[in-house]
Amino acid sequence: MIGFFATLSDRFLTSSNLLNIALQTSILAIVAIGMTYTLLTAGIDLSVGSVMALCGALAAGLAVRQGWGTYPGILTALGIGAALGAVNGLMVVGGGIPPFVATLAMLGVARGLTLVYTQGRPIAGLDESFRFWGTGDLLGLPMPIIVMLVIFVIATWVLNQTRFGVHLRAIGGNAETARLAGIPVARDTMIVYVISGLMAALGGILLTARLWSAQPTAGVGFELDAIAAPVLGGTSLFGGVGSITGTVIGAFIMGTLSNGLNLLDVPSYYQQVIKGAVFILAVLVDVYAKRQMLGQARRLPDEAAATEAQAPSQ
Repeated sequence: MIGFFATLSDRFLTSSNLLNIALQTSILAIVAIGMTYTLLTAGIDLSVGSVMALCGALAAGLAVRQGWGTYPGILTALGIGAALGAVNGLMVVGGGIPPFVATLAMLGVARGLTLVYTQGRPIAGLDESFRFWGTGDLLGLPMPIIVMLVIFVIATWVLNQTRFGVHLRAIGGNAETARLAGIPVARDTMIVYVISGLMAALGGILLTARLWSAQPTAGVGFELDAIAAPVLGGTSLFGGVGSITGTVIGAFIMGTLSNGLNLLDVPSYYQQVIKGAVFILAVLVDVYAKRQMLGQARRLPDEAAATEAQAPSQ
């Protein structure tokens, strides 16, 4: 893909454009990391785009309209994002509602609350301390990229080095077996939705800081990219399989695709078609891999039985 865009556009491989890709991808990667946790448990969170918009608007509104200041506004918005994730978790765990339905309902609620709070108008007037998180830099590296790297390191450590990470893969592999093995399935499932809500809120705040204003339509359709990135990176929609590194790679694939299509002046409508096609292809690969794993699992007992039956005659 890089060679394709580099051939068609002489601006693609410039240092400024590569930095722009990393900057554009950082917010997607953060939200997709939260999505990875839900996918690992065989769940899904369709509300991330709306939670992004609501938390970005609340952070900006509390800081500008209510005069709370930047950091109280940001911390409150992060807390609300985590709370919305907890509501998703309660609907899934306590209410027994399928994750697809529960988070789809939250998508509508959060988007509606965003429009109510903003009255359908952008919230501008952010001060420098707020905008620093979207447009500032540290040692020449933009802050959204630094935040993404920090989240990447923490999320990778949690998934690979803690018991909680092992639990998530076990829950996604077979929730009932995990429960019988003593894993707190309900508690851990709740936590992954809280993490997803928190990452969506963080993404929304960074996007608001980058745009210098909170847009009520921010994050529309963002859930497709946030799901596509982990799936492109090898996370299974059926749960139990995935990695944070793969998710970040998948996010960069999506970011590179968007950037390349923009440089080629491909209209946004066609870009949505292409992204949708890429997502369908990734899902088909995931379905094929799942069938291969199931087929192999079914063949192993048969092969073992055949070997055992042949043993006395040898």
